[in-house]
Amino acid sequence: MADIAAHLGVSRQLVSIVLRDAPGASDETRVRVRRAAQTLGYRPHLGARNLRGAGNRVLGVAFAPGRAAETDVVESLYPAAAAQGYDLVLSALTRTRTTRQAVDQLLGYRCAAVIVLGSQLSAAHMRALARHARVPLVAVARDDRGPGYDTIRSAGDQGMAALVGHLVGLGHERLTYVHCPAMPMAGLRLDGVLRGASAAGCETDLLEVRSRDHTEEAGAMAGRRLIRRRGLPTAVLAGNDEQAVGLLHVLARAGVRVPQDVSVTGYGDSRLASLSAVDLTTVREDPDQTAVAAVGAVVRRLDAPSARPGLRVVRPRLVVRGSTAPPP
Repeated sequence: MADIAAHLGVSRQLVSIVLRDAPGASDETRVRVRRAAQTLGYRPHLGARNLRGAGNRVLGVAFAPGRAAETDVVESLYPAAAAQGYDLVLSALTRTRTTRQAVDQLLGYRCAAVIVLGSQLSAAHMRALARHARVPLVAVARDDRGPGYDTIRSAGDQGMAALVGHLVGLGHERLTYVHCPAMPMAGLRLDGVLRGASAAGCETDLLEVRSRDHTEEAGAMAGRRLIRRRGLPTAVLAGNDEQAVGLLHVLARAGVRVPQDVSVTGYGDSRLASLSAVDLTTVREDPDQTAVAAVGAVVRRLDAPSARPGLRVVRPRLVVRGSTAPPP
């Protein structure tokens, strides 16, 4: 602002009035100041503006960039936050960066609240994190709920039951479910598979993958174990789309045709699922609904600090593509 003032030969206070849209400057002066700001490449310091303001309008988001479903939610969070008058600050969860470290960075930016996507923290550690944050905390894609944080999740049990019903409707009787306990929401999705199979009276084999990774590599591990068996099931359900993609790669290298020999399903309807080379039958967790629910929970807690954290369940829907067909 001092540079703009010197460029125009006016006071810094006058430049501040114009850039803040405050009263006290003529229309002609406002045009001159804004034109000079554009010429000189002026950008407001958002952090300083928030600190000076009556209330912080920034929400922090901790997420894993390598997980397709989480990046979809982040994309939807921007318009959802903007609709409520908030900006976003992102902090990444990586192999070398814990949830606590990511959240601490967001708190360092004085975020008004924090949204955590897909954390693998235990319920006890999540409660401790909420106490540590001292601002409203929202956990997305968890199958638990705690007294210190709001929870937003999909009805994963219903989604998996719908996939089982779809496969049984095609005539499949021997199903295998790739279960990775390290995956957030793993227990809820397993319950849906077992309940759907029990209701349909079909045989279900549980293939458990003990791996901290619950994406493509977990699916590839499951695929290699399936190939070593004497006989393949007629259909395989993966815990998420990434696992299904890893499974598809292994089956293709082994000469197993999908869906002619084996049908494969995922979960989440991430961008991977709709690729023409994948064409995956899956269940859609609407990222727009998830984002709106997460921001809504934040705003509710900010407007009423004494309000108790709650649970919001987003209803999924079946998406049928070319990776499933009647059994051979």
